[in-house]
Parts: sequence; structure tokens; C-alpha cells
Amino acid sequence: MNAVEIRNLSKNFGPKQAVCGLDMTVPMGAIYGFIGENGSGKSTTEKMICGLIPKSGGSIRLYGRDHTDADVRTKVGVLIESPGCFPGLTVFDNMMLQAANLSVLDAEKEVVKVLKMVRMEGAAGNKYKNCSLGMKQRVGIAMALLGNPTLLVLDEPLNGLDADGMRIMREVFTDIIKDGKHSIIVSSHLLGELQKVATHYGIIRHGKMICEMTAEELDASCRTYVALQTGDMNRTKMLLGCKYSRVEEDEVGYLRVYDMTAPEEIVTYLYENGICVTEIKTDKIGLEEYYIDLMKGGRS
Repeated sequence: MNAVEIRNLSKNFGPKQAVCGLDMTVPMGAIYGFIGENGSGKSTTEKMICGLIPKSGGSIRLYGRDHTDADVRTKVGVLIESPGCFPGLTVFDNMMLQAANLSVLDAEKEVVKVLKMVRMEGAAGNKYKNCSLGMKQRVGIAMALLGNPTLLVLDEPLNGLDADGMRIMREVFTDIIKDGKHSIIVSSHLLGELQKVATHYGIIRHGKMICEMTAEELDASCRTYVALQTGDMNRTKMLLGCKYSRVEEDEVGYLRVYDMTAPEEIVTYLYENGICVTEIKTDKIGLEEYYIDLMKGGRS
């Protein structure tokens, strides 16, 4: 059984169609990276999954049942935009208020448990207004975890975090899904960070799902290339362009050869033409480059 199955989903705001015929599948135990440009329909889709706004058409099923089913709604935890906290109250008191809103049994024990899950047990006595952005994001995730939901829907939880905050957030995500029963849908523009934790991806554009894939399928699809530098980059680019079908200069000044070829072949070819290679390496494009290439129409 999948955590989420969406078929032919649509959402209209007056004459504007924000989501158009979208299909989406989130397996149980997945960290599903939901990717798209601003205005592509990510947040609108997430809000429909959570029941925050009604759909215009199509179907949303959670754990095999319609998403409006009262019992299945209790399986969903949500963090969209920012947590609704009182700035002057402590983290713990804000959590207890939310637990009361949700009628959580044994609320104090539950609050302590979820704060520990998000590495915030040591800051429970801090006033919310004095928390860093990363701490506030973790409080929001802790609130989403109250009541033991098995599906978390998180909208841009990595935004504004420093390197340590992102590391902690990655650890939190991987800990949550360890039992195989929990699933996370997480949207983010920080694709390099998302690639470190996501097990599945969905890429949306203009309200339509462009593609869905597993992390393994993404890895297999990402092209390998040879990157090099020489003492005469202009002539090198001209020579390589005559022999190989795709040669590009990247943002840090390396020439990339995308044809499947051995580095030593390139070194020999350039040496025979009077050019000495000063640095060469083999690498593979990441999620961010794959996504940019896809948006430019480089892939079907």
C-alpha cells in the first residue's frame, strides 16, 4: 500500500488552473522530494493533500482511503509556511497547547518524545521568539509529529538554515522513516540538500507532474562527464568541440566532456595537439543540474 496516491488532480482559482491533471505516488517509508519552480503548484498540491483547500477534480487517496476520511486525516502531520506559535511562550508551552488542540492523550509524555526526536529537548524552556530559524523549523516539525501521524507534509522546511541546521534536519528525516511506517513529503528549492536524504522524487511544472523517480533511477539517469583544465582553455574547447558532441564550460572554469569516454583518451588527444592537461577528473551531475536540464527541455 502507498502512503499517497493522487490521480488526475486539478485545482482552479477562478479562471487560473494551478494544478492540472496531476498524478503522484508516495510509497510508505519514503522521503519524497517534491520539486518545482515558484508557482508550479507544489504548495497548492500539498494543501489539497492535507485538506486545507478543496480540490477541483481528481482523487487523493491516503493509505488506500479517500483523503477526506476522518480516520485517515489523523495520520497526517503538516508544516506549511510556519508553525503557529505564540512568541512569548516557551517551546514546551506552545507544544502543550498544540497537544491540547489535538486532544493528545498523555500530552506531556508525547511532547517530550517529539521534542527529543527533533533534537529540541534541551531548548524546551526557551521562549519561541528567542529560537533560531532552524530551531523554529524543528519546533514546527515536532508539532506536525504530535499525535503520531504516519505521513508528514513539510513545505520548505530547509529554507534559511545554516549548515549545522541542515545536518540536524537530515538526521531528523532519516530517523522518522527508519521504521518503514512513516513517510515524508518535503518540498525544497535546496536540491543539493534534498538529494542527501530523498528516496523518491516528483518534479512538477505548470501544475503538471513532469516525472517521478526513485533515488536510484535518478542516479542512473545523471550523466557522467570528464572535467578538465589546461593552459589554453579557448583552444582546448575548440579542439574538443571538433571531436566530441557535447563540450561545455561550467561555472568554476572547467571544460566538461559529456560523451562516454575515458579521461586518458582526452589527455592523449590534447597532448597530440600540443596541449598539456593540468587537471582532469570524472564526475556526475547532481539533482540540481538534472532539474535545470529538465526545465530547459533537455530531457523528456
